[in-house]
Amino acid sequence: MAKSSSLNVRVVEGRALPAKDVSGSSDPYCIVKVDDEVVARTATIWRSLSPFWGEEYTVHLPLDFHHLAFYVLDEDTVGDLAPRDISGTSDPFARVFWGSQSLETSTIKKTRFPHWDEVLELREMPGPPSPLRVELWDWDMVGKNDFLGMVEFPPQVLQQNPPNGWFHLLPFPRAEEDSGGSLGALRLKVRLTEDRVLPSQYYQPLRELLMESVLGPAEEDAASPLAVLEELTSGDCRQELATKLVKLFLGQGLAGPFLDYLTRREVARTTDPNTLFRSNSLASKSMEQFLKLVGMPYLHEVLRPVINRVFEEKKYMELDPCKMDLGRTRRISFKGAPSEEHVREASLGLLTGYLGPIMDTIVGSVGRCPPAIRLAFKQLRQCVEERFPQAEHKDVKNLAISGFLFLRFFAPAILTPKLFDLRDQHADPQTRRSLLLLAKAVQSIGNLGQQLGQGKELWMAPLHPFLLQSISRVRDFLDQLVDVDGKEEPGGPARALVPPSVTVREGYLLKRKEEPAGLATRFAFKKRYFQLSGEMLSYSRSPECQTRSSMPVSHIRAVERVDEGAFQLPHVMQVVTQDGVGALHTTYLQCKNVNELNQWLSALRKASAPNPDKLAAWHPGAFRSAHWTCCLQAERSAAGCSRTHSAVTLGDWSDPLDPDAETQMVYRQLLLGRDRLRMKFLEDSTLDTTPEADTEKGACPAALAHQREAAARLLEVLADLDQAHEEFQPQEQRKVAPGPLRP
Repeated sequence: MAKSSSLNVRVVEGRALPAKDVSGSSDPYCIVKVDDEVVARTATIWRSLSPFWGEEYTVHLPLDFHHLAFYVLDEDTVGDLAPRDISGTSDPFARVFWGSQSLETSTIKKTRFPHWDEVLELREMPGPPSPLRVELWDWDMVGKNDFLGMVEFPPQVLQQNPPNGWFHLLPFPRAEEDSGGSLGALRLKVRLTEDRVLPSQYYQPLRELLMESVLGPAEEDAASPLAVLEELTSGDCRQELATKLVKLFLGQGLAGPFLDYLTRREVARTTDPNTLFRSNSLASKSMEQFLKLVGMPYLHEVLRPVINRVFEEKKYMELDPCKMDLGRTRRISFKGAPSEEHVREASLGLLTGYLGPIMDTIVGSVGRCPPAIRLAFKQLRQCVEERFPQAEHKDVKNLAISGFLFLRFFAPAILTPKLFDLRDQHADPQTRRSLLLLAKAVQSIGNLGQQLGQGKELWMAPLHPFLLQSISRVRDFLDQLVDVDGKEEPGGPARALVPPSVTVREGYLLKRKEEPAGLATRFAFKKRYFQLSGEMLSYSRSPECQTRSSMPVSHIRAVERVDEGAFQLPHVMQVVTQDGVGALHTTYLQCKNVNELNQWLSALRKASAPNPDKLAAWHPGAFRSAHWTCCLQAERSAAGCSRTHSAVTLGDWSDPLDPDAETQMVYRQLLLGRDRLRMKFLEDSTLDTTPEADTEKGACPAALAHQREAAARLLEVLADLDQAHEEFQPQEQRKVAPGPLRP
């Protein structure tokens, strides 16, 4: 049984941050550290004291991590820290505290942008875990040192009460050492998830129930796992669950039936077509996550050229007279002070100059849209059309599709390109306003003109002729989009996902070949610089070294994690290749942390996605001392003892599919509704199970019998998983129990 620990962090926004630039503003960004290692960094928000990032990260944590910290810094070419000396700089050094221990870095003189790159080792002390605190100080020759700031999150806070809200950037704990003034606030959302993932075979019964659910009559199904999950979840939990379910069904090749199942349930209980898919239901969230997981390359192809133009040209555009800056326009014009009308006409020309190429590309992208998305939209349209066939609802079938494609996919990506990997940085204030105007226009087109000319934004009226012309083109585009046949599903080896000659990932890894006889483990791993393209995985002693070894990507048959116990080392993966005579060879690679491990796993799986003859099973251990460490089989050629994951991939480079971990999360959610399920379908039925009683309740006896049978089967599967967790827990405790002391 493997332990799994992950942290979901949403860095939302900052408030009332201190000004660090001579202009009276700052260029803030936030970094996230786990045990003093940077695991995430937001983009920089230029010229703002109340920045909005809205960036979300899922960080895979080491099981023994102690400390999580957030730092808000000012991006500045001349200094990341506050000046504390009369020269306008500082002499910073860092102090690290853990329990009764403390260490200091060296002092870097006269800088606001220090770089230490020092490793400080503190030994674990007996007793309960202590918070780890890192303080930054300015060294002074005369008088006392000046405090520069700190942020601290003890482990127990994360485990018992996950932070969610505003958190002040803390000054020194003692009031007399306070740096003076407010350091502002940071709005965060943090969720720590720690779980134990069982071997794959234990989840197979639950996976089978989930797969059966999507193939049955959705409207009458009230006791299937998916129906129970739909009733249980809400808010952020629903979004996380939707993501896990989409990944799970993608890996099984059943994403289309899964989305169709949820769509049919949603449509069946909707009476007003104007509210269809407008809420954040499980169906809406699942389709939204499906588009992001499968359609990101398509989104980039459609939007990136124009988005790059907006960022690079930095044109001033504004239609709202309340927001027009005529003074700013005067400064960039040689023709005197323009009027509001002149600004509006110039802005209208610029906006349509950007919107035109966007709409041309979208309506001409039918052939480039992933077939899986087209099939999902075809099923969606057919279901809505059957539910609302009346003439007055003729546009509902198109609105259902455009609501997802335009309102939940294209428009949000235009508004915040950084969150969709269209840009590396957030927009400056002027570009951000231009993107907002473009997103509003695309949103109006996606609404098919339903709310055009209504509401408070009547200043958008000059754009209406262009929008109306675009709406008719979008209707034709939607008709073509759903005119598709076939049952292709994403996630399989149907096509190459990595360009052949482009380097998609590179960096130092520790490399080891299959176990040489008598070679000690610590000498077996050697540091090498790896480069991965769609054609080759190559490595050398350093990036500059001309002598390189390589293995063709087409030879890869599996890319999998390795149990920590195999070499007594963390973050190890294996690449299994097949040579020209059919023999298999294994190369072991150790990464520096679990996030890097997942990124390399995902990149290698994508590069090898179209390869034939993938291995169906693998050994999560290593062949050492004449046996496999995972299953203890004595033959090196023995069949693998676990199912491989290499045939499933996603568009997100950092997140390979893991069906066992995803099913474990589903199991945990189902446990929350177990008692409700038992009372609804089993305990009440013992009172009176006659057909007459069922008829009096207005239910079909056959349907109720089916639901009771399904509920009983689900409860049985959950009970089996409960027992498996209980059985594995003592085994795990025995593995970590300390051995006897020896002299």
